[in-house]
Amino acid sequence: MIRLSLAAAASAIVLAACATSTEPAGKPDAAVVVPSQFELGMSTADELKAAGNVPTAVQRLMQLAGDPDISPEQKANVLYEMGVLSMGQGGYDVAGAVGYFDEVIADYPGTDWAKKAGSMLPEARAQMEALNAIIASPNATRTEQFNALMKLGRHLDAIDLMTQYSIEPDNEATLAMFQIGYLCDETGLAGQRYSVTDRDGTVRNLRFCDMGK
Repeated sequence: MIRLSLAAAASAIVLAACATSTEPAGKPDAAVVVPSQFELGMSTADELKAAGNVPTAVQRLMQLAGDPDISPEQKANVLYEMGVLSMGQGGYDVAGAVGYFDEVIADYPGTDWAKKAGSMLPEARAQMEALNAIIASPNATRTEQFNALMKLGRHLDAIDLMTQYSIEPDNEATLAMFQIGYLCDETGLAGQRYSVTDRDGTVRNLRFCDMGK
């Protein structure tokens, strides 16, 4: 009886092993798609632009443009987008836009981005000429000259004019100076205070980050 029981137990173990070995293998986990640095950089810039923080979006693209791992086609794409943002609403760097478009055309000829840059360049140059005319005009007010300097990308010259003549910038220009990094939250800072309403409705009290201003 003992031998039969042992034999039956052994048979059961073998059958169990066979049953286990014949079970179909589970499906492998789906492959995780990791975005490239190029895709992450462009996505971040789009999010910043949508949030109304164009200067920081341009700064993010500048970092991406310096990445040695992106392809020439991608580099041309980044430079073109930098130009479009710099001359658009909230960009405050029309002269920079002209430079970015020129670089795409000169360094990446034959690409679609060079063609697009070529179509945008005349408008960027026209804006630059109009702003320079305001700056040079004896009939322009100090505020008009300040705004022209800011939009052109001559931010330090604009700030010098602003502090020299006690110009009160509008909310857009003040917000741009905050986003670019010239103005900071006032805690621990001295000098003139400037109030600004952020895109989300937050009211900030700012002073120049440089204590000398």
